[in-house]
Amino acid sequence: MVIGLVASQEKMGTKMQITPASVADIPALCELLAVLFSQEADFKPDYAAQSRGLARIIGNPALGLVLVARRDGQIVGMVNLLYTLSTALGERVALLEDMVVSPAARGAGVGSRLLDEAIQTARLNGCRRITLLTDRANESAQRFYQRHGFGSSAMIPLRLLLS
Repeated sequence: MVIGLVASQEKMGTKMQITPASVADIPALCELLAVLFSQEADFKPDYAAQSRGLARIIGNPALGLVLVARRDGQIVGMVNLLYTLSTALGERVALLEDMVVSPAARGAGVGSRLLDEAIQTARLNGCRRITLLTDRANESAQRFYQRHGFGSSAMIPLRLLLS
């Protein structure tokens, strides 16, 4: 199994690298998730829960992969993929669970590079499809994903919270 790619990009004198996340990255990733979850209607920031979830993904490459974008050594964005099997396709598929770029780094291509790397990583890991959810009201995110080839599905998400 291919765990992830390492990509770098020179832009305006700064170097951006995209690499798999490590356990040491979890505090910075939780800060990014707090930004993301403060924007989403269905979720709220919970450092302990997000830290626990990230540690599980990072510690188990068969479960998924967290990619981080670093500029000048600082984490400026993240995306994570979770792997499962589709009975419809009879193949491995990915769920793009979280993607966020720090507000200060938005508009510089970080999100596009992260998404391109996630798509390439999913392909290299044998995934035949990537599914993601975004808030209905977040039209800018919907346009972003559509520019990258994602389309709407006839399926609608339903959720049952188990406690």
